[in-house]
Amino acid sequence: MTLANDTKSVNAPGLGAASAIPRTAVLEARNRVVQVRRFGGPDGLEVVDAPLPTAGRGEVRVRVLASGVEYTDVVIRRHLYPQTMHRQPPFVLGYDVVGEIDQLGDGVSGFQLGDRVADMTVLGSNAAYRTLRSDCLTRVPAGVDSAEAAALTFSWTTAYQLLHRAARVRRGQRVLVQGAAGAVGQALLVLGRLAGLELWGTARGSHAALIRELGATPIDYQREDFTRVVPGGFDVVFDGIGKDGYGRSFTALKRGGLLCVYGYTARVQPQRRPLTILMWLARQYLQSLWKWLAGGKRARLYSINVMRARHPAWFREDLERLFGLLATRAIRPRVAERISFDEVAEAHRRLEAGGLEGKLVLCPDLSSRRDRAPPQREPGPTSVQATPAT
Repeated sequence: MTLANDTKSVNAPGLGAASAIPRTAVLEARNRVVQVRRFGGPDGLEVVDAPLPTAGRGEVRVRVLASGVEYTDVVIRRHLYPQTMHRQPPFVLGYDVVGEIDQLGDGVSGFQLGDRVADMTVLGSNAAYRTLRSDCLTRVPAGVDSAEAAALTFSWTTAYQLLHRAARVRRGQRVLVQGAAGAVGQALLVLGRLAGLELWGTARGSHAALIRELGATPIDYQREDFTRVVPGGFDVVFDGIGKDGYGRSFTALKRGGLLCVYGYTARVQPQRRPLTILMWLARQYLQSLWKWLAGGKRARLYSINVMRARHPAWFREDLERLFGLLATRAIRPRVAERISFDEVAEAHRRLEAGGLEGKLVLCPDLSSRRDRAPPQREPGPTSVQATPAT
């Protein structure tokens, strides 16, 4: 690694502003990014070389160790995500990041080179290097796996805030999680179990064993009517799918129950226009308000970005708490696979197909699959199969 005291200013779209800095910077490093070249399918993605960004005032640069590849990236790629509708290609994907600080900008205190940090960025983190605002960072505890930390940053913070900030759940409540096999759904089940909730989760029948393992009663949504499972209804329903306009989720509530809406994946599949989705969401919310007046039920829309903007201290506090649980192994996010840059487009296809039981994580230092040596079986009297990271 070559070090220098002086660097040329650069500006890479989606990777932070450039400025001259007074502290050490890495010169001999290659930056690659996953870029949306055009809206639409996975063939609109490309992996390209990009200028090495320079940390500006109040910023750090990180060498990215892990960055999630998630269904929200699919929504962004299709130009259907409200927070990124103003962006036009080309731009870099990557909702969350765990990285090692390799450059400090002017005015940064409390961090040093080599610190591992995490942030939720919405865009720009499917990269080998990127800049981050130092006042938005959360430290990653020593000993915590970087891919697991990245898998936790967005999905598990969403789940934690749904439970404890939006719904304010209480021990013993009966709770239904729609889409329980997804990343947020799994986190809701694990954290809900720690909170003492009685849990049910809808998923494909093939995911029933996973749902049981996570501490919930599985409901095969293709064969069972979840509105009739619990006599009297659920105290809380978490729905990030929006099938049938959340109507059946609302029906599944008891009188005075709460529906927490945090996504609309069912509306994304048909490739509807952004304005159509927003109008549909507004209509569902207004209908929910009317039903609340009529039946004593309540509905609440949740956005992690809106909550972070309103309560920035909550995000860091909640993520630090989750990292603490991860460090003690009280929780462990499932990493379905660690992938290289060359596998990101295929990862998007897998996300669209569904059926994953964990999170896909981009690890920039990982070589292309075609260049990797096949795993070696350890010698011994019996065959030992490696357990996938969870």
